[in-house]
Amino acid sequence: MDLFAYLTILLVTGAFVGFTSGLLGVGGGFIMVPVQFFLLTSMGIDPDTALRVAFATSLAVILPTALNGTLGHWRRGAVQIKPAIILGVSGLFGGILGALTASHASVGMLRFVFGIVALFSAFWMFGSKYSESGEKRFNSRSAYSIWGCVGGYLSGLLGIGGGVVMVPILNILLKFPIRKAIGTSMAFIAFASVGGIVTYLFTGIFADGLPSYSIGYINIVQLVALTVTSIPMSRVGVQTA
Repeated sequence: MDLFAYLTILLVTGAFVGFTSGLLGVGGGFIMVPVQFFLLTSMGIDPDTALRVAFATSLAVILPTALNGTLGHWRRGAVQIKPAIILGVSGLFGGILGALTASHASVGMLRFVFGIVALFSAFWMFGSKYSESGEKRFNSRSAYSIWGCVGGYLSGLLGIGGGVVMVPILNILLKFPIRKAIGTSMAFIAFASVGGIVTYLFTGIFADGLPSYSIGYINIVQLVALTVTSIPMSRVGVQTA
């Protein structure tokens, strides 16, 4: 694959991820991870290494995109601050555990879990009825902590923001109005991604066979190419939401 095609794929992917992130409150990892895995393996990178690089770089892209999206949703009054903090802090620790698991798990197991979570999330996102009402919202710090850990673990394990899980949880189970579920999910993602990023940086320092211009498992070339379009498009997504 030539450099022009490689960069074009990343730039277009970043733009699409940014827009859907701002619009739906998801991180976009379910799009970025397969694209990056395909590009890296086509360059001859070992699949085990390629998948971990895809996970780590996806989270590194998600962090600034989520921060930008959170700011936009907060300005629109769609971020519930206290729940977001509880979800996010517990998600950060869950992200560390998830990334540690991914650093030692087999690529076959990771791909299987990735596929299962993708199907499960798609069913929840498109097969469930969302609610605009917040009258029966379930306020529980323990519930926020538990679901934050679950979402954070999946975030670190699979290189996803966790929004595809968190938005349905907030809206359907915890009874957040859908717009506040989206905004609060974005804030959660910003917290949760940090745990995975830091862990992948350290666990990948001594990894063999990394692509050029990598720091730990994070590839700088793919990070920049994806981020340069995802951040501005996340603003468009927020305005569209």
